[in-house]
Amino acid sequence: MAKKKTRRKTGAKKRAPARGRAAAGARRPRGLSSASVGELRQELRRRERRLTSLEGKRAKLLEQLASLESEMDQLGSLVASGGGVGGTGRKRPRNTQNLVDALADLLNGQELSVTEAAAEVQRAGYRTNSENFRTIVNQTLINSGRFKRTSRGIYTTK
Repeated sequence: MAKKKTRRKTGAKKRAPARGRAAAGARRPRGLSSASVGELRQELRRRERRLTSLEGKRAKLLEQLASLESEMDQLGSLVASGGGVGGTGRKRPRNTQNLVDALADLLNGQELSVTEAAAEVQRAGYRTNSENFRTIVNQTLINSGRFKRTSRGIYTTK
């Protein structure tokens, strides 16, 4: 059997339920001004229980916060004293010029292999903590555009 279609009047808009509005048929809360003394006492007890519960949660969260702050302070003092992650506390070394410029000065007028260039640029004063510095030098020579490859693994300036 087919459902009967209902039509709205022209111009009438369908009303969307407002946020927090109770569903149709549900009991809607009355204002406290029209509540009886018994209902007011019951509401007061309910709110006091909720307040006690929230105060307990707040106390636990404050304890957790204090614990986290203490742990952060300990880690902060470790980092400041040179301990901490990796135990080094070192920063990245500062150089007077970038790697491209240092390699350009080194390779100006001479040809060197990647390994020789990496060793020579460090002997010339370029500082690094990299464990794979040779690879970094190789990528710099290939990608910078200031160097040309004369033979396999041998580079000079353009």
